[in-house]
Amino acid sequence: MRFVKILSKILVTLLLACMFFLGLMYRSDISADETIGKYYTPESHFLNVDGQNIHLRIMGEGEPIFLLHGSFSSLHTWEIWQKELSPYFMTIALDFPGHGLTGPDDLKRYSLEDYSVLVQQIAEKLSISKFHLAGNSMGGAVALEIASSRPDKVLTLALLDASGAPQRKVRTIETDSVNTSSKSPWIIQLAKNPLFSKVLLKCTPKFLFAMNMKQVYGDSKKIRQETVDRYYELMLREGNRQATLDRLSQTRKSEFDFERVSMPTLILWGAKDSWIPVSHANLFQNALPKANLVIFEEAGHVPMEEIPTESVSEYLSFLGVEVRRNYLEPPKQIVYAD
Repeated sequence: MRFVKILSKILVTLLLACMFFLGLMYRSDISADETIGKYYTPESHFLNVDGQNIHLRIMGEGEPIFLLHGSFSSLHTWEIWQKELSPYFMTIALDFPGHGLTGPDDLKRYSLEDYSVLVQQIAEKLSISKFHLAGNSMGGAVALEIASSRPDKVLTLALLDASGAPQRKVRTIETDSVNTSSKSPWIIQLAKNPLFSKVLLKCTPKFLFAMNMKQVYGDSKKIRQETVDRYYELMLREGNRQATLDRLSQTRKSEFDFERVSMPTLILWGAKDSWIPVSHANLFQNALPKANLVIFEEAGHVPMEEIPTESVSEYLSFLGVEVRRNYLEPPKQIVYAD
């Protein structure tokens, strides 16, 4: 009996400790008005597309470029790219539903196909018939979906540490086809867990985001506190946490018709990417033999954010923008539009 009493006290103490810890981690939603007040910029717009108010940031003039962010992210990840590209192109960055200032979609349209259709609907509303595409991580898979389903609309394609690479086949004694795709990042595995997902819906500690940023960047010294704060606060925007869990619970497309991806393509990759290893860049290059591949030795999963100057320079070069030797002369660039 004494042992049972002692064990009961230990269990009750642990339960109370867990409840206290969860209470400390509890975070309420941040209102849409508050996040808009902080992260809306003069270049921001809300565009109603099929019942969804999509947050866009449009900068510059010229041939249009859609910039597509990854999972857990927002259009802010392209901030410096937009500034560098806007003297030559019209850049359109957007917050996908369930992300950033756009917030959740009542109809839960969070699949790659849904996002692909959304980008095309935005282009149609803006009277854009053809466009360049650049996508990071999940946004790269969305770009691939558009490029493979509607190649007639895509002038060029840029894949930055993109998901969606073809699965590598390895010959073994048992079979000629083995899935060698990499494991999902720990934060995604955590969010997909039925128990932890319910906890994360209300208890979302900032230290998890700081840990995640260290995993995403190749050089943790480049992580700024305001960047961690932005990722964290936009996830806490009302409805975004539930939308993230809803999105991750959906079945995801795993194969694309690479034979239809015939437009000029650039593959940019961080060699220190621990989310999607650099081996996937080689898989993409094998599937797209005419693509240009550039690997940044010291970068991680988000080179456009971690090393914006170096990565956008490669992208500008790919698009035909030459460095001006004489600053009195206008820049030269290739025109891909008909």
